[in-house]
Amino acid sequence: MSDPLYKKPLLRLAADAAGAGRLAHPHRTGSAHNPACGDKVTVDLALEDGRIAGLALEAKACVLTQASASILGADATGLNRDEIAGLRAAVASMLEGGDAPPAPFDCYRHFDGVTDHPGRHRCVLLPIDAVLAAFDGSHRG
Repeated sequence: MSDPLYKKPLLRLAADAAGAGRLAHPHRTGSAHNPACGDKVTVDLALEDGRIAGLALEAKACVLTQASASILGADATGLNRDEIAGLRAAVASMLEGGDAPPAPFDCYRHFDGVTDHPGRHRCVLLPIDAVLAAFDGSHRG
């Protein structure tokens, strides 16, 4: 029997760890923490004209959070804050039973097993919240 929370595509995404690490000279840094489980994500952003030019995520977290971070690491370059906020709204809606976000973020459909576990929704949203925190943070450097 397989666990619907930890499907093979999610395990692959977490293992791929796209965007994992830290940027040497970020313009902004933000983090998000889930006190219920201890997961923490730190995001470094390089910005150009208000859009993500470079992104690195450090996730000390469960597989769900790591997989979500990997999706962002692979596909968030070029997005601005409003687009990231829209993605968060789309993923939150999906976790409540709505449709998955459109490509390139349609990989979030693999989190469909999380819909019945509201306590795990925060795990999926945590990396997106860290990116938003980075956009909202002060300039560095």
